[in-house]
Amino acid sequence: MARIAGINIPTNKKVFTGLTYIKGIGPKIASDICKQANIPTERRVNELTDSEVIQIREIIEGNYKVEGELRREVSTNIKRLMDLGNYRGLRHRRGLPVRGQRTHTNARTRKGPAKSIAGKKK
Repeated sequence: MARIAGINIPTNKKVFTGLTYIKGIGPKIASDICKQANIPTERRVNELTDSEVIQIREIIEGNYKVEGELRREVSTNIKRLMDLGNYRGLRHRRGLPVRGQRTHTNARTRKGPAKSIAGKKK
């Protein structure tokens, strides 16, 4: 089992797919990493040699922000917006959608389950 950036990469998956299990690495970056390391994307993780795993690990550590470092940066950016008190920061603070989505009917993921209002009979 290959361990890269603190994540256990599944051994039966292809290298391209396995790298996307790391937060901050999507399909595009995974293919770029495979090209830089000269590893075919169809190869399985369990077929990688130790030197190839080390090479992938060095490429990721040198060029990309992943996992803990990325999470820390995102949380500090959100905290900064909240401290500034601008519109986006207020939306984060109140737990409402930040990017202009409607809230009259949808937004249940951000707002939580619907709260019924009592005494609305005629």
